[in-house]
Amino acid sequence: MRWMWIDTIVTYEPDRRLVAIKNVSLAEEHLHEHFPAKDGLPAQPVMPASLMIEGMAQTAGILTGSLRRFKEKVVLAKIQKAEITQDVVPGQCIRYDARIERIDPMGAGTVGTIERFDHRTGQWEKIGETEIMFSHVDQNMSGLAFPEHNFVFSDSFRNVLRASGLGHLMD
Repeated sequence: MRWMWIDTIVTYEPDRRLVAIKNVSLAEEHLHEHFPAKDGLPAQPVMPASLMIEGMAQTAGILTGSLRRFKEKVVLAKIQKAEITQDVVPGQCIRYDARIERIDPMGAGTVGTIERFDHRTGQWEKIGETEIMFSHVDQNMSGLAFPEHNFVFSDSFRNVLRASGLGHLMD
């Protein structure tokens, strides 16, 4: 995965819950196109909802992968629900709170909340909910050729885990 939509993990409850943070900065190139100045109106940079959903999928995917110490390749199978009700703008933070709802040999189901933090108010506010399903590729796609190494949990994910003090989960 080339793009990371989480910056750090702040809470890890094994087999149950993972909370990650994304700091939104005007230095992020994608914000300059979403939405640019047009027809005499000033630019209105906002974090795209699709990228917030991807951030939640990354958070929940790390949680799902951690259930078996990243020995299985976990891929997003289905977004059952994704609701974002408010914008996030540069200078705000996003908190992704993912929880395991069910787990079996074929995959896992997660639920999550998305919150934003505005430094001016000093408060977190819930702005979204998700229900995401993940598949264990090695279990569900037998007969197909996949690399032996875990191509899903790339160096980017490993770096986030190490920087968050959770590098031991990959051992």
